[in-house]
Amino acid sequence: MAIRTRIPLFNILWQLLLLLLLPCHPNLANAAGGKWKLLMSNIGISAMHMQLLNNDRVIMYDRTDFGVSNISLPNGICRNNPNDLALKVDCTAHSVEYDVSTNSVRPLMVQTDVWCSSGSATSDGTLVQTGGFNDGKQMVRVFKPCSTCDWQEMGAGLIQSRWYSTNHLLPDGRQIIIGGRDAFNYEFYPKTTTTNNVFSLPFLQQTNVPREENNLYPFVFLNVDGNLFIFANDRAILFDYTTNTVVKTYPQIPGGDPRNYPSTGSAVLLPLKNLRAQTVQAEVLVCGGAPRGSYLRATKGDFVGALSTCGRITITDPNPQWTMETMPLARTMGDMVILPNGDVLIINGVASGTAGWQIARNPVLSPVIYRPDNPSDSRFEVQNPNTIPRMYHSTAVLLRDGRVLVGGSNPNEFYNFTGVLFPTDLSLEAFSPSYLDAESANLRPQIISPASHLKFTYGQRVDIQFTASGLLNKDLIKVTIIAPGFNTHTNTMNQRMLVLPRAIVRQVRKSAYQVSCVFPSSGKLAPPGYYLLFVVHQDIPSEAIWVRIN
Repeated sequence: MAIRTRIPLFNILWQLLLLLLLPCHPNLANAAGGKWKLLMSNIGISAMHMQLLNNDRVIMYDRTDFGVSNISLPNGICRNNPNDLALKVDCTAHSVEYDVSTNSVRPLMVQTDVWCSSGSATSDGTLVQTGGFNDGKQMVRVFKPCSTCDWQEMGAGLIQSRWYSTNHLLPDGRQIIIGGRDAFNYEFYPKTTTTNNVFSLPFLQQTNVPREENNLYPFVFLNVDGNLFIFANDRAILFDYTTNTVVKTYPQIPGGDPRNYPSTGSAVLLPLKNLRAQTVQAEVLVCGGAPRGSYLRATKGDFVGALSTCGRITITDPNPQWTMETMPLARTMGDMVILPNGDVLIINGVASGTAGWQIARNPVLSPVIYRPDNPSDSRFEVQNPNTIPRMYHSTAVLLRDGRVLVGGSNPNEFYNFTGVLFPTDLSLEAFSPSYLDAESANLRPQIISPASHLKFTYGQRVDIQFTASGLLNKDLIKVTIIAPGFNTHTNTMNQRMLVLPRAIVRQVRKSAYQVSCVFPSSGKLAPPGYYLLFVVHQDIPSEAIWVRIN
């Protein structure tokens, strides 16, 4: 393996210049916390897509038709593809596996184009990736989590071309693949005799704006009743995919501005709580984006300011209504990461323009933490800024130790390191929220049992033992599980947090405690698969263990 280093000096000079030129923002003076660390200056590719797997390795890739990357394929291997639009023979990698423990990358080989694709980690931990561009639009590829594994191309496993689609795991472990460019329908993977077809979804046609679209990479969340909440452009439906029926039509988000690609806001299903209640409440938060018409104006050099609003809606209410909130920093192309304590990190993005080649300006360098349980006037908190612009094609995922891995940013059609306003970025960073500060070490739990990677069934009770060196407030202990999502283009597919019901916390010996919890009752609450389990004390999370629920 060889990693070429063609870029550091220019990028360092650019970052210093950027800090001098960016206008001051009044909110940045109130930056509360968080620390940035550069992990690798050059991973060889631009991390446009990311998925954490249950072996604590992160799969990343960009696209095969970018030209020569900065990392060679191993052992002299070359990719021979007569359909490639850049290089018919390419001896460089366009996917890597990042090992969190060693802070190193291993090159991987994808044969067909994976650009702007989608994916899900399935119930057995395998990453199933679908679609892409050019010869990859109907392809299915799988990656199994092992130290020597590589991508396996499964052939044309899709009936419809899928480019800018969204995947979601279903309660039975299948994936549903929804939408994409000129794809106003959905299909399933794997297929059965009754699902070996595409199924029309007129909602996607209705939300498609000519010449702008604004409904690609729709936001999709599995509701607690087993139906799918689908948000595209400026509106949403609750959809029964088993009968191809719209169960509910939600109100248009106030303002009517688009939130999906290329206007590119972001969305999360807020943490699910009170799982034993007769009706579990589910809320969705949609933040940022760009005003209507921004994409076409940006292509002509007119970079409209991004949206500063978030819409929050309880999707399980009989009469759901949007509640609007204002972020301290306007943002489009931002990523939203659910943190182990239930807070939401809003990170990456720009303050003007939209997604697309070189049509965005004013990087937003400061993340924001959103605390959903705080009073409405004290939910947002600006964090310390980084120095690297993370613009179009940036990514962010949560790691098992509570850090957030950040990479990507390539607003250019190829690998462009010089002569452009925002060069292709090949670096990898970690953002550490303030709960990882040394001052919190005595509050931080450490899980001692069960062991990681054990299997649990729906509704099973588990006794969790943990230690804490400082004084423990037993009333401020919670146990959370998070399904790591597939992140690309500000859409983190399958990201999901649940707060487990628990009994009282009791001390079992000095500085050691036990809490009994119950796993969710069905796949409607938690689709089968691997989850990160955290013990959280006074909003300070432990390092997670992996649990498999089915």
